[in-house]
Amino acid sequence: MSDVLTIARREFRSRLIVGTGKYRSFQETARALESSGAEIVTVAVRRVNLTDRGKESLLDYIDRDRYFILPNTAGCYTADEAVRAARLAREVGLSNWIKLEVIGDEKTLFPDNFELVRATEILVSEGFVVMPYTNDDLIAARRLIDVGAAAVMPLGAPIGSGLGIQNIANLRILRERITEVPLILDAGVGTASDAAIAMELGADAVLMNTGIAAAQDPILMAEAMKHAVLAGRQAYLAGRMPKKLYATASSPIEGVVR
Repeated sequence: MSDVLTIARREFRSRLIVGTGKYRSFQETARALESSGAEIVTVAVRRVNLTDRGKESLLDYIDRDRYFILPNTAGCYTADEAVRAARLAREVGLSNWIKLEVIGDEKTLFPDNFELVRATEILVSEGFVVMPYTNDDLIAARRLIDVGAAAVMPLGAPIGSGLGIQNIANLRILRERITEVPLILDAGVGTASDAAIAMELGADAVLMNTGIAAAQDPILMAEAMKHAVLAGRQAYLAGRMPKKLYATASSPIEGVVR
């Protein structure tokens, strides 16, 4: 396909980005990754064994030749914590790319956009490719782009909620006003239709974890998400028909002899 996802001048064929938390085993994680067709896999820096090679690690089940690892700063509540986590990920050889999370509220896991902008600015100055998780807020997104974010990743709903996109209008506004970097929906996807809707609205990609990992059959759900993202992208590119209040006959009646 010529329709590739480009982030910081790097191209990816898949527009589905998947997380690696909440699975029942590392083996199940690996099978779900394969079923998803994803190329970018996000790994929580603070929740994975990075140093003790004598112990089993999630990283043992991720083929680095096949998947691009995107470390994330999940669990960080200040810019300083997030910056330290990103630096650790780079030091141990994971990547100089980072999915930046700076949480502002423990119950909702909504981001602290003030700290997020500060952390983004610091990390960009140190040569990181920064992809921040943020609110579905145009002003916050613009601030992040202004300080060098390589993508913006607005939430569809609270992390792990499975509620689907709760504010379609905001996502439409973001799509219309953000053109210089990819717009990636992050958080809230619960099933395949949620992913398809995000892509139909113009998201460049969708990142999900719980929607796959918490399914009764994560392997099958991962495959469903792969097809949903592709279908939603194709529908967006195709351009949907206009909505109408009244019916229009599928078979035109002009010229029909009565």
